[in-house]
Amino acid sequence: MANNRHESLGLTDEQVLDMYKHMLLARKLDERMWLLNRAGKIPFVISCQGQEASQIGASFALDRTKDYTAPYYRDLGVVLAFGMTAKELMLSAFAKAEDPNSGGRQMPSHFGQKKNRILTQSSPVTTQVPHAVGIGLAAKMDKKDFVSFVTLGEGSSNQGDFHEGLNFAGVHKLPVITMVENNKYAISVPLDKQIASEHVSDRASSYGMPGITVDGNDPLAVYEAVKKARERALDGEGPSLIEAVAYRFTAHSSDDDDRQYREAAEVDEAKKNDAILTFAAYLKETGVMTDEAENDLIAEIDAIINEATDYAENAPYPEPESALGYVYEE
Repeated sequence: MANNRHESLGLTDEQVLDMYKHMLLARKLDERMWLLNRAGKIPFVISCQGQEASQIGASFALDRTKDYTAPYYRDLGVVLAFGMTAKELMLSAFAKAEDPNSGGRQMPSHFGQKKNRILTQSSPVTTQVPHAVGIGLAAKMDKKDFVSFVTLGEGSSNQGDFHEGLNFAGVHKLPVITMVENNKYAISVPLDKQIASEHVSDRASSYGMPGITVDGNDPLAVYEAVKKARERALDGEGPSLIEAVAYRFTAHSSDDDDRQYREAAEVDEAKKNDAILTFAAYLKETGVMTDEAENDLIAEIDAIINEATDYAENAPYPEPESALGYVYEE
């Protein structure tokens, strides 16, 4: 029997199995979207593949009944964990009227759902950081016990919004957790051409907050870091910066050709640390999951994705005149 790391973190067998289920759902949903894109059925995909462990590990460390999240476009895992369904995400991919994010108006991966406290995202990267800081300010002003959780890529951490958001959160000691999902590439630009410091988390001290770099392929390591950051925030100790280092398995998006800037061998090497495989192995070693249970889980997820795809493909498109809605007062 392997060392039960999850138990030492206060996680039950059921909780870590649920973490794996969410990771697998995010991966398989993403893979289906690529197939649909290549078949000419949906216009655009931007993947979470390789980053599911960071997204799910972090989400499970939060209180998903009251904390707010401002995800970035790659955060399929975060929004699934916060309560968005595979069906809703497929409706968004097909740009159908029932899409809860924007009623089919926005590009896919522009998440937003009020009932699950997922902040609506705007297209320029990193603008979600000041938005999330505003939520943190509201929590402090209203003396509410929730935190604001915001994510971005490491390329976005070089934008002005990152500096302004973290500086404001640090000055005012706001309950904001910023997680940079470092996947090694800002579209085609490798990490060493983006950032002069060794880690993105090194920047935290400039903003008067702790910074930590964790293995983004280890959902339990990310869970532990976010849990501590949340406890600090609720104790009035202010914000934290977490850098979760993983690797982006796919091209930047379905419109990008990553063969232009990285070798296939590099991607293949990174896939040896695929958290979908390593976390499944951990769950089996600790006796949390059997091969049979894994097969049942895969069958369950496949059924969810098939149903979501069929439903979304057959759902109605928005009426053309709906484009005029919410532009002027109605």
